[in-house]
Amino acid sequence: MEHDVSLISTVAVGFVFALVLGFAAERIKLPALVGYLLAGILIGPATPGFVGDVGIASQLSEIGVMLLMFGVGLHFSPADLLAVKRLAVPGAIVQMGLATVLGVGLATWWGWNVGNALIFGLCLSCASTVVLLKALEVRGLVDSMNGRIAIGWLVVEDLATVLVLILLPPLAGMLGGQSAALANHESLWITIGQTLLQVGAFIALMLVVGRKALPKLLWHVSKTGSRELFTLAVVAVALGIAYGAAKLFHVSFALGAFFAGMVMRESEFSHRAAEESLPLRDAFSVLFFVAVGMLFDPSILVQKPWYVLGAVAIVIVGKSLAAATLVLVFRYPLNTAFTVAVSLAQIGEFSFILAGLGQALGLFSTEGMSLVLAAALISIAINPFLFTAIEPLRRWVLERSSYARTLEIRQDPFAELPMSTERKYLSQQVVLVGYGRVGKRIAQALHERAIPCVVAEQNRELVEDLRKQGMAAVSGNAAEPEVLVQAHIAHAAMLVIASPDSLDARQMIATARTLNPSIEIVLRTQSEDETTLLRQEAQTTVFYGEEELAKGMTSHVLSRFAA
Repeated sequence: MEHDVSLISTVAVGFVFALVLGFAAERIKLPALVGYLLAGILIGPATPGFVGDVGIASQLSEIGVMLLMFGVGLHFSPADLLAVKRLAVPGAIVQMGLATVLGVGLATWWGWNVGNALIFGLCLSCASTVVLLKALEVRGLVDSMNGRIAIGWLVVEDLATVLVLILLPPLAGMLGGQSAALANHESLWITIGQTLLQVGAFIALMLVVGRKALPKLLWHVSKTGSRELFTLAVVAVALGIAYGAAKLFHVSFALGAFFAGMVMRESEFSHRAAEESLPLRDAFSVLFFVAVGMLFDPSILVQKPWYVLGAVAIVIVGKSLAAATLVLVFRYPLNTAFTVAVSLAQIGEFSFILAGLGQALGLFSTEGMSLVLAAALISIAINPFLFTAIEPLRRWVLERSSYARTLEIRQDPFAELPMSTERKYLSQQVVLVGYGRVGKRIAQALHERAIPCVVAEQNRELVEDLRKQGMAAVSGNAAEPEVLVQAHIAHAAMLVIASPDSLDARQMIATARTLNPSIEIVLRTQSEDETTLLRQEAQTTVFYGEEELAKGMTSHVLSRFAA
């Protein structure tokens, strides 16, 4: 009996080619991601030999997007988004607007009509959260301040893109396409209102109901003691909510999965959920990049090389410059500006969705789709190299530009404690690095027991809010010695590092030991290997885990200050 094995053949050949080419890429010091993209091109319809099922590959890649966005949500709480809202919201909106204008201007110069040019500009304006997450995970930056800003920025972009996806059909008639709203004689404003209500209802449902229901579900499943049931629960929640969000609220799969992970973060089992879903996320993320490669037609590079170069220039140069300028305007350092700029120097899944919708509405040409795919492929392949170049570029700019050095050392009113700070915060205090989920809990416990504490936090907006609440706080990266000096580490009784970055932790420990050899140090890590290593190297008290981490660190710190 013959069977249709297009699914099996596409997955099997895709994985084998991805393995071979990914391994070859790593051997020649290229990112494995480049190999995955090349694997997709080789099994795509534009090259001879085996041709995989593009439709099946695209659907499987959607699962990868959902699982990856679910993983982002597990590391990103609503508080994290609110903490960077003053930069992420205006920054994302302005940057998307500028990139869209550049794309529209270039396409108009080519002679394209308004609808075609607008879709092209929008496709170039929205970066891929999947690509960003992979880049941050490889470098251990997901939980860093720069990582949270970049993720928050792209989450705002995703929300804006979802709104565009929903509003595009009723607006298509005005742009020369087929308008669903006009065909049904619906009012445009009614459609917009319904869209906003649907998205708002989904977000409210997740934050109000999901925040209570999902952690409770994981707790009940974990009590069974079955590992496979726990893994099944995690995957079912991620995919089920993503699918339900798309069908009931017309929210994208990716955004639905992101909010599922964000509310599940409230569970004490969120760390385990992230670990259990990691193998599936990795496997399906490979299929995402393979599917991107399958859609690409290399002939566009020969037929329209200058068009491709223009699209890539907007994605890598135009968006990056706009983002870096906006970050600097908000008084963040060069490292943050470069990190956010590089994070946005690529396009991905939402660009493909926008382009596909534009084609379905008769607004976007096949040539435009090929250019978007070419820009995506090239920008995704180059992006890892741009991340590697951040620190060398920063040093090069600082060495050669007096203006850049001025920006780097400019006076920040939150970079040092006010002259009016009480004496109790300057001697025998606790210096707390990081005011995330763990740091906030420790700070609250110290405050309840009237134990003086100085917070060192990279998010200057958060530092501003803490000072308004009457707390002592300084803005900056505590891995830089001057930040700990401003927190008066030389006379502190204890340094508590609630930030999970082990590389920065080593630098903080070295600074603290130099300035205050007798200081007690307590820190958190992300793995058991780091825990053992740091205990041996730094002779510190180290905690590892998620919920138990916060409880253990808090209890330890309080015990040292007990009467």
